[in-house]
Amino acid sequence: MQSLQHRIRPLAIGACLSTGALFAISGCASSSSTPVQTSGATATAATPATPASRAATASSAMPANGPEKPIPYPVVPSPDFMEAVENGTRTMTGAPGPEYWQQWATYDIDARVDPDEKRVEGRTRIVYHNRSPDRLLSVFIKLYQNFHAEGVPRLVGTEVTGGIDIEGVAFDGVAASDTARRGARYRARGTLMWTRLPEALQPGDSVEIDIEWAFDLPRNGASGRMGWNSDNFVYLAYWYPQMAVYDDVIGWHTDPFTGRAEFYAGFGDYDVSLDVPEGWVVMGTGTLQNRDEVLPANVLDRLSAAEASDEIVNVLTADDFGPGKATTRGTNGRLTWHFRAEKVRDVAFSVTRESLWDATRSPVGDRDGDGETDYARIDAFYRESAQHWVDAARYGQHSIDFLSRFTGFSYPWPHMTIVEGGGIIGGGMEYPMMTLIGDYNAAGTEALYAVTVHELAHMWVPMTVSNNETRWAWMDEGTTSFNENNAKNEFYPGHNYNLDDQQSYMGAARGGGDDSMMRWTDWTYPNAWGVDAYQKPATMLYTLWGMLGDSVFIPAYHDYIRTWAYKHPKPWDFFNHFNTAAGEDLSWFWRSWYYENWTLDQAVVAVTEEADGTHIVIENVGFVPMPVRLKVTREDGEVLTRELPVDVWRTGAARATAVIPPGAAVVEVRIDAERAFPDVSRRNNVWKR
Repeated sequence: MQSLQHRIRPLAIGACLSTGALFAISGCASSSSTPVQTSGATATAATPATPASRAATASSAMPANGPEKPIPYPVVPSPDFMEAVENGTRTMTGAPGPEYWQQWATYDIDARVDPDEKRVEGRTRIVYHNRSPDRLLSVFIKLYQNFHAEGVPRLVGTEVTGGIDIEGVAFDGVAASDTARRGARYRARGTLMWTRLPEALQPGDSVEIDIEWAFDLPRNGASGRMGWNSDNFVYLAYWYPQMAVYDDVIGWHTDPFTGRAEFYAGFGDYDVSLDVPEGWVVMGTGTLQNRDEVLPANVLDRLSAAEASDEIVNVLTADDFGPGKATTRGTNGRLTWHFRAEKVRDVAFSVTRESLWDATRSPVGDRDGDGETDYARIDAFYRESAQHWVDAARYGQHSIDFLSRFTGFSYPWPHMTIVEGGGIIGGGMEYPMMTLIGDYNAAGTEALYAVTVHELAHMWVPMTVSNNETRWAWMDEGTTSFNENNAKNEFYPGHNYNLDDQQSYMGAARGGGDDSMMRWTDWTYPNAWGVDAYQKPATMLYTLWGMLGDSVFIPAYHDYIRTWAYKHPKPWDFFNHFNTAAGEDLSWFWRSWYYENWTLDQAVVAVTEEADGTHIVIENVGFVPMPVRLKVTREDGEVLTRELPVDVWRTGAARATAVIPPGAAVVEVRIDAERAFPDVSRRNNVWKR
């Protein structure tokens, strides 16, 4: 979710390994050894293996009076995660274990939408497959509409509509009660329903759960993630009883929805039928099964043309609104729209009678391995009053194309639909194959492209790589913001948007508006929630990219998406994956940036000419240990680059000295000239003679 607030653009940084070195900037300077001193103790760097290496390496020494800076201690995964490793479902390499499992569900949903009465009534039949090795006596079901019930705990204000009415529950045909003490029973408390099964669900077995339900539509439901505006538009999301996640690390995830932290959902297959008035067009997660029955021939022709066109096709115009024009005529004035979706973690639907519909296609790469380019349809539904939305389909087209390339993972579904919902939402919210976005009349076209690519980037995380948003927002919002930034770099060339998020994070850090990213989302301090969910984790991915370089980071990033597609990674899977790719334990990086709210501040404190060369004294003013990248300019124009490895700080040293060989006088020293790292005080990064 985002609030209202190319060729991949190459970085000027890469990775180059040398004997004894951790990481280095690619390119070449002098191959002479570079002495380095740490807190008064001198160690001489190993000579780089090739002239192309610009790394300087050294052993760090413990200061005589003990550490001057905190030493990041190792990242220790939670006991539950380590138990999963012992059970073989997780590994310490960042890949799923040989015994990895996850639950599965199939949903059959029949619902009736009454836009005039603002009411939805439905029946859900769930077949829940127990793929775990555990015997389950109970199952838990999410009732997100109860966020709007009286007395439910909330972190944000909302309208009270009464929540969802559960009118009947049955397990394998056996009716359950919400009052009985024995037998099949259920109990709804807030946004969670506990159920007691008639008999234990054994490993490998399944249970059929039938639920009848109804609710009154809130105008701005689920904190602006669904609802209605005027009498012409309804957006259904978080609207049906949905299985809670039971996973191999925690078991049942019963965290309530309180309006701030988002969602954690398991994968399943869906068959959904929506009964709506004729003249109302429905689009949603999945493939429309009966398009010939609900769309007139001329509209179908335009839609088919759009699916084969790189240009924008106007599928519905203002002249097409109304029964018999936007849709066919229905029985008793109503039509049933039938959708099927496979391997998705949720479903959402727009129901509209006065929205324009533009469509085109976007390349997604070779999705099926047949050597041919595959495509996804891009839809944009919007009101005429949303003036910038005439370009929305084009924004979606570029977004899906770029993200398929940048992530190394083709967009997997048949369409991506962008829906304008001004009056319900100000920013944007994601669902599989669907997104709801505000009108952006005031914010403008660049902001509309940004929110579009952000929400569409969520199709990769968490809609495909299904992390737990409820606990760790950084895993999806930060990754999505990083993908958004690089898409904008291609769409608006000449500007590095990664540096904008870097600057936002550093401003917050300097002002005390930063918290530990590993703190659970609902428990994050309110003034730090945004930066720790979005800008800081996006900046950390950019920092990791800069530290590891293209040759390590890009393949590792692609492999992370592919490895965890349609699975549920935890933070330690993410950490372990990049540890494996880097060939070393990066606990110092994860501990400093993800667990703490430390800052990076490297400073040039002295430059002196000595008999053995120029001594450059660097101080680690902040607490975060990071490699020091130096760009040294001599009076004759020669430019040298050197890197002090992170090890110079990992004993708690506060200062280190790099020695540049004799030559023309040094006239300038600059730390991190490429701005790869988020140094909070760049004024002390430069020394000039």
